[in-house]
Amino acid sequence: VTGEDRKNYYISESVGIATGMLITACQLAGLATLVHTPNPMGFLNELCGRPATEKPYLILVVGYPANDAMVPKHALKKKPLGEISAFL
Repeated sequence: VTGEDRKNYYISESVGIATGMLITACQLAGLATLVHTPNPMGFLNELCGRPATEKPYLILVVGYPANDAMVPKHALKKKPLGEISAFL
């Protein structure tokens, strides 16, 4: 790593994929997760002492769920494939 600036492509996509993998790993480890994407996100730079050149993507809260925590029933129902997809 030379520390030189260079063009990065597909940053949002890469961060999204990595976040999805992290969430999956957390859930498989028995942790609960909550994703929050406030708009605008700029306040996080000041709050966390980060430079304006960095852009926050999301807030990910991770922790152990309460013993009596339950998943809402509607979250367990899956829509039929034809209702959520289109094939060309």
